[in-house]
Amino acid sequence: MIFVAATLAWAGLAFYLSARQVAHVRRHRDIVPSDFAATVSLDEHHKAAHYTIAREHLARVATVLDVAISLAWVFGGIGLLYGVLSTILPPSLGRGVAFLVATAAIGTLLSLPLALYKAFVIEQRFGFNRTSLRVFVIDRLKSAVIGLVVFVPLLFAALWAMRSFTGLWWLWVWLALVALMILAPTFYVRLIAPRFNRFTPLEDGALRARIEDLLIKSGFRSSGLFTMDASRRTAHGNAYFIGFGRSKRIVLFDTLLAKSSPEEVEAVIAHELGHFRHRHVLFGLAQGALMTLIGLAAFGWLCKQAWLLPAFGIEQSDDALRLFVCMLLASVVGPLMSPLGNWISRRNEFQADDYARQAVGAAPMISALTNLARDNASTLTPDPVYALAHYSHPPVPIRVRHLRAGEA
Repeated sequence: MIFVAATLAWAGLAFYLSARQVAHVRRHRDIVPSDFAATVSLDEHHKAAHYTIAREHLARVATVLDVAISLAWVFGGIGLLYGVLSTILPPSLGRGVAFLVATAAIGTLLSLPLALYKAFVIEQRFGFNRTSLRVFVIDRLKSAVIGLVVFVPLLFAALWAMRSFTGLWWLWVWLALVALMILAPTFYVRLIAPRFNRFTPLEDGALRARIEDLLIKSGFRSSGLFTMDASRRTAHGNAYFIGFGRSKRIVLFDTLLAKSSPEEVEAVIAHELGHFRHRHVLFGLAQGALMTLIGLAAFGWLCKQAWLLPAFGIEQSDDALRLFVCMLLASVVGPLMSPLGNWISRRNEFQADDYARQAVGAAPMISALTNLARDNASTLTPDPVYALAHYSHPPVPIRVRHLRAGEA
């Protein structure tokens, strides 16, 4: 009952924050903020407001669905699913893995209509969707296959560790997850990402020369500069760095290159280099490893408690059931850590912006932020409380003011 109360409380808070966001955006949609009056038209400001509101309405439906799924699991769904699998599979690690895979598959299938609505209604309405139903389905199937290839062996290993190392099984699982966290970027770059998009080296020219000069000044060595055909699926623009050591790669969306000047692209790269110079990626890896260690240690303690499964009305006994109940409990504890994670992320973004300002100047960075917000229909008037709870990046108006203050 504590779990149910916490789940409903988080849902209530999510609806409250969403209502604040929608009301705030509506209240300010008819006036472009003064800092952007010369660069963002009223029509573009209206589009961002309507897009934000549409996404919030869908998020509320997703919240209701998540609550319904969680309550269905705790009010008999866990025992029902495990009972069905028990009639098919003998007691084994395979049965536990099948149960965990089935729970993930059920959640994915139930959320599929919302993903379809987002892509083919909301994104289509605002001119962002460029994918077809065929590509959408193929992407989901590829993701499912990759997920099975990666996580089924990991689940087998985790359940085997729980059976073999009853005291410190969680420590062995943590070591495996940390290894996966370190290796994942390289595997993603080399094996997974090319299954979804085409990556081509950035063409020689003035832009590439500018970026390479910036990389040399920053002491950043990468395995290459690449463009990605993001326009096959979306009109949203972006860029990212990924990988460690010699496998570091810089990827620019073709949609970003099509809508940005060379100075703006250079500013985006300089911002990402700021994360590299301040070691934000390594810090984030260490932070993730620490949080995973704490969470798995809590799982290890909970799995020893005789009351855990009976408290959720579960009569069967299986390590997979204990692990799933722990994950349910983590879903109501996780939001407590979100504000701290967002604060750290926003601090990192300010530091990266400062580095970009020092490297290329404030004006190109301000222009890049403005264009990205306009082209991606990001609202320039978010509710401050909502942003505090949900935004991992500072709102664009705050970042622009921070850049101008630093320049002054």
